[in-house]
Amino acid sequence: MSIQRVLLTLLVVVFVAGCASAPSRPVRSEFEDIPVPKGLSYQADKSTIIESPTVKAARLVYRGRLEVESLGLALRTTLEANGWRHVSSTAVATHGTTQVYEKAGSSLEVRLLDGWWFTYVELTASRAQQQTTTTR
Repeated sequence: MSIQRVLLTLLVVVFVAGCASAPSRPVRSEFEDIPVPKGLSYQADKSTIIESPTVKAARLVYRGRLEVESLGLALRTTLEANGWRHVSSTAVATHGTTQVYEKAGSSLEVRLLDGWWFTYVELTASRAQQQTTTTR
């Protein structure tokens, strides 16, 4: 065996061991009542967050290697457990699934897209902010 093969094998083993032992970061969520399933990673470059004194809106994109059907069911179950009311679902074979929810003062659209290598989850939410008033 050549020295190059030994070094390459050693490099691959070290890289794989390093990735396996890296601590997982919590998944980012701008809204405390919109849980994000484990196994998804936040895509900051594809996400947008807008906040004003009266409204907070966000388009949060995640990706992972999960099945669209089981992911959709898990999201629906956890969202309903957090007080979201399911309004509608639409499934398009080539594009994925869209689920719409509402909660007092808030709306949420969940898009599940089955990509070639990854499954993408797009959460688009808006919420009216409570304004604080000061008296003088």
